[in-house]
Order: sequence, then structure tokens, then C-alpha cells
Amino acid sequence: MDTMKKIKGVESLVVSIGPHIRDEVTTSKIMWAVTFSLIPAGIAGIIIFGIRSLFIICASILTAILAEALILAARKKDLNALLDGSAVLTGLLLAYNLPPNVPLWMPITGTFFAVVIAKQLFGGLGHNIFNPALVGRAFLMLSWPAYMTSWQNPRWKADAVTGATPLGLLKERHMDLAAGISKWDLFIGNRAGCIGEICILALLAGALYLFWKRYITWHIPFAYILTIALTSWIFNGSGGLFTGDIMFFILSGGLVLGAFFMATDYVTSPLSAKGKIIFGVGCGALTFLIRKFSGYPEGVSYAILMMNAFVPIIDRYTHPKWFGWVKVVK
Repeated sequence: MDTMKKIKGVESLVVSIGPHIRDEVTTSKIMWAVTFSLIPAGIAGIIIFGIRSLFIICASILTAILAEALILAARKKDLNALLDGSAVLTGLLLAYNLPPNVPLWMPITGTFFAVVIAKQLFGGLGHNIFNPALVGRAFLMLSWPAYMTSWQNPRWKADAVTGATPLGLLKERHMDLAAGISKWDLFIGNRAGCIGEICILALLAGALYLFWKRYITWHIPFAYILTIALTSWIFNGSGGLFTGDIMFFILSGGLVLGAFFMATDYVTSPLSAKGKIIFGVGCGALTFLIRKFSGYPEGVSYAILMMNAFVPIIDRYTHPKWFGWVKVVK
């Protein structure tokens, strides 16, 4: 029987194996778009902390490319996979999650671990359970916590050698010092922190680009940030319940970087809109709990990693029904 027939002068459709919906958007385009959107934050980090930040970023990206090439060659895979941009993005995100004064061997070690163990060991892009960059950061934090918690102030400050993050000051109960940091300084990055997390203005510019290109949706970042805002307002105020400084907890730490650029990772986040909201709320709740009750002032990385583990369960109970699916009533 012919697959094409003339029905009143019109060719009938050919039914083929799915997928039937095609788009010009590819994995490579998305990866490079996210990398492009993160450039302003990197430039801001270099301006704020100095040229050493650029060396850390370059070391991390080059290590990611070389590690990916090494494993692809060992697995006898096509090296053209390097062009999809995922290795570059992993290296960039890991560098952005490091203090600007770490020794150069740390981004090299952390990125190698992220690419080889957290990504390629699981089968490569699309098969990894956890966000590779965050796994690399967690590995460095557990292995060399002294380096990962030693902070540098912006280079134009008199005490530019060492400092403390706003959340660190709050954790150490230096309430007056934390309160002395203006919201504007938090917004533009005039504070201690990791290379790519401190300039909220630059991060929001990149996030707006991703929203404009429709590469990310509002569900995860807004659910994440609103959960932090609500829990911090209720429980994190020095004057009791409902006295927390919402903007301080949103602008401090790596919340904006994590919410818009790492929690939204396609591979390690839920598929449905409902699932994304549950994921974002879970990330926000865990971040608040870590910040409030643990000995560590920041919890974004660990919160996202823990929620990555729940993604299969979330997808199972929130995935849209198949077209034409009807529940059988016994």
C-alpha cells in the first residue's frame, strides 16, 4: 500500500515514528546561549576582583574541554561533541562558584572531577543525574574547605586581601556589619563572594536574555526566590517572626546565580511546569534550612544537588498525561 495517496487532489500525510515536533533550537544553541548570557557576570567579577579571576575562569574552561576530549577519545566517541558547548558551560559555572583567591590547581581539579565523574561517568550530556559544576564545587568544598571559605574583598577596598561574605557575617552574628552593607552594594557586587555570583545586575541581564530567547521559564527561579523570600521574612529576622530582611537574603550569596543558571539545567530539572514549581520550592526550602541551621552560611549548591536527586520522583508524579490516555477503572 502506498504511503502517499491523492485524496481529491491533496496529498495525505505520512505517519512516521516520533518525535513529530521539530524546532531549530538545538542543545548546542542552548548551551552557547547560556554561556553568552553569563559573560556579563564574568566581566563584572574580573573588574571587581582583578585579573586573577580571569585566570581562574580560563583554567576551568580549558580543563573542562581537555577532560571532555580525553574521555570522549577513551570511549571512542565523536570529538565533535565538544562543540555542543556543555563542557565550556560546566567549566564557566564552576569558576563562577569559586572565591577569586583560590590557587589555580583548584579550578583544574574541581573541573576535572565535574566533567569526568559527574558527567562522563554517567554517560555524558543528558545522562548525568546531578549538575556537574555543582558536584565539582561540592567536591572542592569537602576536600579543601579552608580555601573555599577564604574570601577576598573588592580590589578597591583598603582591606582587599581578606573579608567575609554578607551571609558569613550574619552566621558569625556580626549583625551590625551585615546591616552596614547597603542593598545597592549587594546589587552591583561591592562585597566579598564568589567570582560569578556577586554582581546581581549582570546576572539579571543574562537571565533576561534567556527569558527573551525562551530558553528558561519562570517556574523554577521564581518559585526558588519567592520561597527564600517568604521563609527568610518569617523566620530570619533579628526582631522575631515576620521581621526578616527579604532583599538582603535574596541579594546575598549565590541565590540569583543558582536560581536562574543552575537550577534551570534541562538535564537535572523536572519536565513539567508543576514539577518545576515543586523543584523550585524544594530548592528554596532546603537553602533556607541550610542557611539557618547548619554551620555553613550558604546552601544554594547543596540544595540544588539534593533536589536533583528527587527529579525522577517529581517527574513520575507530575509528568503530563499521554495524549489519548484514559485511566482504566476496575
